[in-house]
Amino acid sequence: MNGSQAAEEHHEAVHVDMVDQLTSDKKTWDGTSLLSVTQISPSGLNLLCSVASEMRELVAREGGDERLKHKLMASVFYEASTRTSCSFQAAMMRLGGRVLHVDGGASGNSSAAKKGETLSDTIRCLQCYTDVTVLRHFSRGSVRQVHDESKAAAQRDHSHQPILNAGDGVGEHPTQALLDLFTIRDELSSFLSDDKSSTEPLVVVLLGDLKHGRTVHSLAKLLARSRGEKDTRGIVLRYCAPGTLEMPANVQEYVATYSGIVQENFTSLTDAMEGAHVLYVTRIQKERFAKQEDYDKVKDAYVVDAAIMKSAPANMVVMHPLPRVNEISTEVDLDPRAAYFRQMKNGMYVRMALLALVLGKA
Repeated sequence: MNGSQAAEEHHEAVHVDMVDQLTSDKKTWDGTSLLSVTQISPSGLNLLCSVASEMRELVAREGGDERLKHKLMASVFYEASTRTSCSFQAAMMRLGGRVLHVDGGASGNSSAAKKGETLSDTIRCLQCYTDVTVLRHFSRGSVRQVHDESKAAAQRDHSHQPILNAGDGVGEHPTQALLDLFTIRDELSSFLSDDKSSTEPLVVVLLGDLKHGRTVHSLAKLLARSRGEKDTRGIVLRYCAPGTLEMPANVQEYVATYSGIVQENFTSLTDAMEGAHVLYVTRIQKERFAKQEDYDKVKDAYVVDAAIMKSAPANMVVMHPLPRVNEISTEVDLDPRAAYFRQMKNGMYVRMALLALVLGKA
């Protein structure tokens, strides 16, 4: 095991007894933290997607409701965020709740971290005022470390509250993976529900910075875990990245423990796209490089533009967790296969569902 030193000791996503703990039984979600996609069973995924669909209908019909009235969410971000932070806040407010936001980043002025306060103390203090905490931090394993420490302390006064992982360094980003899976199921609903093609595998291309991309780490694991025991449709995961930014071995080894999953490695995007149903694009993460010259060597390795889309399968969906730099040309935005803004809207519905579940109001 190896982030900040204490956090790195916790970089394994969850304890063994937390694996598959979130099921189709809503009681398993009530008061439970979400640290990793490995906590969610296939039936739990189905439940979350079902509740997210209900939330989409609710927003379309009424704009939201008051089920989380008088509930407070702490939104604590030590790294930059637009979509995750705002969609969590929007999700809470759509359900009648309120938000306390703490900007813990280098330019933030609302965190006592500048005074030397530990992350654990910051979260434990915020838990005195709130009902649920959404935490993003730059160290891999940091969210689990805080969870374990706050849970141990709370056992003395029965005050433990759920913590939701909004990204921990290059570790995981479970809520992004959940909205990605929801989007894949939504965009490809005809294909995935067609009995005639039930043995045709779902082909997903993960493109770009796969080494540092916590979104693809979580998504690869979640896709592997999403197959139920009776599923006949396999999944092919194609990893397409520059040689220095390949999918980490530990992620590939984890995925390999699941049946019905094929993993393939590519450097050619054209070859990887052949027969694909999903192209999941990620940016090259400049902030993860120690040297500018190392970033410059790979920053333009892949660019999805109109010419690339002409050679892509007619029904292939293009996704991206955003923000983008230049890896998807804006000319692609008008292509009906471009799903990334629909994907962002789905993020609010999925996070509404998650908040309702962990606060016992689903």
